[in-house]
Amino acid sequence: MTARILVVDDVPANVKLLEARLLAEYFDVLTAGDGQSALAICEKTPVDLVLLDIMMPGMDGFEVCERLKANGRTAHIPVVMVTALDQPSDRVRGLKAGADDFLTKPVNDLQLMSRVKSLVRLKNVSDELRLRAQTAHTIGLQDLARPDRPDEPGHILLVDARASSQERLLRALKPIADVSVISDPHAALFEAAESNFDLVIVNANFDDYDPLRLCSQLRSLERTRFIPILLVTEQGRDEMVVRALELGVTDYVMRPVDPNELVARSLTQIRRKHCNDRLRASVQQTIELAITDDLTGLHNRRYLDNHLKLLMDRAAARGRPLSICITDIDRFKHINDTYGHDAGDEVLREFADRVRATVRGADLACRFGGEEFVIVMPDTTPEMAAIVAERLRLMVESRAFAIPQADTVHVVTASLGISSLRAEGDTPEALLKRADMALYQAKNNGRNRVVAAAA
Repeated sequence: MTARILVVDDVPANVKLLEARLLAEYFDVLTAGDGQSALAICEKTPVDLVLLDIMMPGMDGFEVCERLKANGRTAHIPVVMVTALDQPSDRVRGLKAGADDFLTKPVNDLQLMSRVKSLVRLKNVSDELRLRAQTAHTIGLQDLARPDRPDEPGHILLVDARASSQERLLRALKPIADVSVISDPHAALFEAAESNFDLVIVNANFDDYDPLRLCSQLRSLERTRFIPILLVTEQGRDEMVVRALELGVTDYVMRPVDPNELVARSLTQIRRKHCNDRLRASVQQTIELAITDDLTGLHNRRYLDNHLKLLMDRAAARGRPLSICITDIDRFKHINDTYGHDAGDEVLREFADRVRATVRGADLACRFGGEEFVIVMPDTTPEMAAIVAERLRLMVESRAFAIPQADTVHVVTASLGISSLRAEGDTPEALLKRADMALYQAKNNGRNRVVAAAA
């Protein structure tokens, strides 16, 4: 996992220590010695997470966090306050200012890195949703999810084995959400899948059950994979916290539970869930009609024309590779002429299914037009793009395509051309042109092959 982390602290020794820890985990690290510098960096540079000290001259960390969260350009950046302050009131103030976590120095290395990686994963999901919403706005669809809507009531599922702690947690949460309480973790999994919860709180107080099993199951089910999970555990259970974050638990709180901290953390998770739900619904319900190819179900050229520029700009800003592949069904006209256009449509649908089965989760597959398809591969070098393209070529060739109209099968092959983002001054048109020229060369060289454009 790669990400750009901003370390903000007025003590150079603290900055160097955190920088060394992060570089050892292969993160890109930026540093700032005061609040104004931190705000300027976040405004101009893509930052994935901020590690923020509180006690700084001029502008303290609380104000820095509040300003970041009040700015629409930086509000989505996770903030972890790393400070010598250790009072519950300080922690609650930080969370209310918009911080995603509040860690007290000296910080446990393993716990810090697990928290950083967890928040970076969450940000990646939100970034993808925002990017797709931005594409929809560009192509003229205005019914987008807006994060500035007023807070909506939350619905929390509390999974707790003991009546005494159920009562305490319920009392704290009642003012901010409707709370359902379940003692049996097996029943809780079914309840979470059947109902519409904004947060699941799992109290790790079961005598004969591992609470992380429930957390893992919640993450593995399609119906519950996007629900935030907050784990309540004992002080000193660092290994459980680290493992929980690795499994996808979004936040945690230590016992004895401070009611104000519990409320602050719960509200943060509920608000993030509502925001992502609105973005996801906008993408799924509104955008898809305008950007999806009716025949194959893949994205269409209209979407590609707008989204490719955004992906290229993001890759260039982060110094990351990006590659594309244009693939064309060989002798497709012969299929139409021999079996009819209905049969050709069936082949296109099956070809799209094989493209969909070949590409990775972060890749973008589109029907470019006719029998041509484009795959955009972020964070992909030319060498890796060639491997993906060859895998698709083999998948197309290895199994004949059914032609139901003629009660037969037909062997189909594909030619593929790939190109990769150049360091400076590249454009979507130039990137596509190079891939198209490589495809043309693949056709001239005998079809059913992969050709890479010259660097």
